[in-house]
Amino acid sequence: MLKVPNHQVAGHQAGDGKLGPLVDDSGNFYKPLQSDDRGSKEVFFYTSFSSNTNIPNHIRRFFPTFHGTQLIEASNGSGKQPHLVLQDIFSGRLNPSIIDIKIGSRTWYPQASEDYIQKCFMKDTKRSSLALGFRIDGLQIYESEGSGFWKPDRKLIHKFTAEDVRLVLRRFISSNSFAGVDPDCTFASTIYGGSGGILAQLLELKEWFEHQTIFHFYSCSVLMVCEKESVVKEMSSGAEVKLVDFAHVVEGKGTIDHNFLGGLCSLIKFISEILTCSDVHTAKASLQDP
Repeated sequence: MLKVPNHQVAGHQAGDGKLGPLVDDSGNFYKPLQSDDRGSKEVFFYTSFSSNTNIPNHIRRFFPTFHGTQLIEASNGSGKQPHLVLQDIFSGRLNPSIIDIKIGSRTWYPQASEDYIQKCFMKDTKRSSLALGFRIDGLQIYESEGSGFWKPDRKLIHKFTAEDVRLVLRRFISSNSFAGVDPDCTFASTIYGGSGGILAQLLELKEWFEHQTIFHFYSCSVLMVCEKESVVKEMSSGAEVKLVDFAHVVEGKGTIDHNFLGGLCSLIKFISEILTCSDVHTAKASLQDP
């Protein structure tokens, strides 16, 4: 049985007669192939990435597993349409907090038309891409059983300033992630910190991007995922980083992808500062504890 994903925070969404991704109960995510060349480009990327022996195994875990393509009934009732079959990143997660972060100060690829470049440039300028090297494209943060998720609409997200971005990254790892409350960053050391935390995973990706010249990733997103309920129960935080959306990936031709690397470094700086401030706050609180 195919159904609309419960935890999609960005991109085209199925429902109300619209074309969008679907999931099944076996851990698969079905993404409709876009009718223009973006669909074929994404299939080409996944195919070439999967077969490229120069990709280290420890880097492959940051990309959804690719299971090929399949004709399935489209969500908009238009009949059978080709879909990418990918790993459902959120399969088995009950109440995941998710942030979709589009990386890079420029989101258009070199071969794009002038109209497309202008369209992307306007978005990158109005939002935080140009200023920060990344922008938040979608999010949901679990608050409590009673209030559920904080999931702001796209119009609000599009207005995020640098301070708003910092606030969201703090709310992501806080026990009091309610609007109007100063986030306490209680779970910073568990979700962002540690050898398996989000910061360590981003640094591992950064090390690869400092050397890889195979691909350039334009308009690609980093998904950050965690489960705060599990942290409260002293279980694994489920902290995970995944890269998604590869319709605008181009060949690297032997050069470093400075656009993606710069945005990734900027995100790492934001998270490192939050983690450092959280550690200082915790240390002060311990000293003041009678």
